[in-house]
This record gives sequence, C-alpha cells and structure tokens, in this order.
Amino acid sequence: MSDLDNEPPPLKMPLGGWDPLGVRPAFGTYRGLIRLMLGHLELMGGGLRPFQQCRWREVRRLVFVCTGNICRSPYAEHQARALDIPTASFGLSTTTGRPADATALRVAAGRGVDLRAHRACDARDFQILDGDLLVAMEPRQGHLMLKQFPEHADCMSLLGLWSGPRRPHIHDPHRLSDAYFSRCFDIVDSAVNNIHRQLEDLRDRTG
Repeated sequence: MSDLDNEPPPLKMPLGGWDPLGVRPAFGTYRGLIRLMLGHLELMGGGLRPFQQCRWREVRRLVFVCTGNICRSPYAEHQARALDIPTASFGLSTTTGRPADATALRVAAGRGVDLRAHRACDARDFQILDGDLLVAMEPRQGHLMLKQFPEHADCMSLLGLWSGPRRPHIHDPHRLSDAYFSRCFDIVDSAVNNIHRQLEDLRDRTG
C-alpha cells in the first residue's frame, strides 16, 4: 500500500466549510489568519527581532524546522537542495522515520517535486552543526527553539520573514485543502528563493 492510500481525512470545518471571505485557501483556517495577524503584531513590536539578525557569512547549511517534518519543512528542504544550498530538516514533535504527508506528496508532485524519499527526523535525533541556520515556520516554533536550543540562539530565523510579502506565520497545511497546500508551498518557494539570492549576493560581494 502506498503513502497516498493512507491519506488521512481532511479536518472537519465549522459551518460545513462555509467560507465567504476565502480565508481557508489563503491562510489555511481562520485560526491561521489570526496567528498570522498576531505574528505581524509581534514583528512590529520587536518580538521577532532574534529571528531577523542572520549572520549570513557564517551560514553553512539551512535547517528547516516545523512540527511534524512531513509537510512544510521537507518541501522547503527539497527546494533549497534544488538550488544547491546545503540543507536538512527536522520536526520539533514527530516520529523519526515517518514519511511525508500524503497530501503534501500529491500536491508537491503536481509542482514537479518528489518527496517520496523523505523521512521525518525528530529534534532529539538531529545533530545541529556549526554554521547551521535553523529556520522555523511559526513564531511559536521559533520561541520553542530558543528554549530548547539556547546555545544556538544567534542562528535562528523564521522562513516567512524572507517571503514576499512577509509571512511571519506559515500555517500548518496538514489535513487542510489542496488549495492551501499550494498557497503554503508558494510562500515557501518565495522565501527559499529570496534566501538563495541573499546567499548569492554575499558570495558575489566576497568573491
């Protein structure tokens, strides 16, 4: 049986999925929209400053971090690797060896991205190296990393801070619609491409 055969049912949405404002395809859920708004407020208030001060000259590898390491971070890892950026990923609360989410596999495949070989890695099983930049998807994940890995506090960021436009909170697409998966992956692509340009510009300046 393939991973696609094990695809979990989508989450039940309130009001039978009624969404006159089109929030769910753009933000995943109304909670996702609220968390994004709170993320912008935190950004404006300086609460995300620890994640904006990347020392790009010292970055040797991008390490993408989310909760389960089955949707957002494996897709980001694949896209960074496609740009020849040394990369890895792990989840803050997952089971090592778990395959990518079935919907992530399907939607990514439609974008020409093959995640079938991906296997999740839990934070407890991941080795952080000198030169790693830990890149999380949500502010709360960033703050959790600060507590869990205080010795690496000066090499953390949020992926959505590098997307255009900024998206400090990239909501988890797990068990959500294909439309939101696509939107989520669009944001990841934008951010990874902008980080790539940042690294390339630095390389050009330093020769």
